[in-house]
Amino acid sequence: MNQAMAHVSDGERDRAVELVQQAYADGRLSPAELEQRLEVALTATSSHELEPVVADLPDEVVQLASTGGRITRAGDWHVPRRLRIESEYGRVRLDLSRAHIPHARIDIELWLAYGGATIILPAGASANADGVRTEWGRVACKAAGRQRPGKLHVHITGELPYGRLTVRSARR
Repeated sequence: MNQAMAHVSDGERDRAVELVQQAYADGRLSPAELEQRLEVALTATSSHELEPVVADLPDEVVQLASTGGRITRAGDWHVPRRLRIESEYGRVRLDLSRAHIPHARIDIELWLAYGGATIILPAGASANADGVRTEWGRVACKAAGRQRPGKLHVHITGELPYGRLTVRSARR
């Protein structure tokens, strides 16, 4: 499909609106720029129209990769807005319960061929793992699925053909 003709998805639109709002909150956009960009983002009908709205705004993506080792993050660590994790055989453990998370929503992409992942959420956080595909693995999301006002929401996507994903809240 021609990129100029590609319809904009709700996810793309939401991401653009969030980036524009974050840029305004960070002081990188004036109120007039905020209003103009939001109008374009909310009325765009194609990805091509949406592109210039966010082209100059940073959208940090931190990538972690391993072939067979473990990827572990726990304690007081900085969680980026977007985290992409790739592992062929290793295990992944992300403990967000005591992490510094400056965003209301974070996106985690998991690309795990044979390994499994455990994501531990802070109290009150919600998660949506509907975008994770498996073949012989399984996805168990034991956290609330609906985002709560003022609380962290974690959106998880990716592929775990033979792996397992467990998402749960921190134990008290």
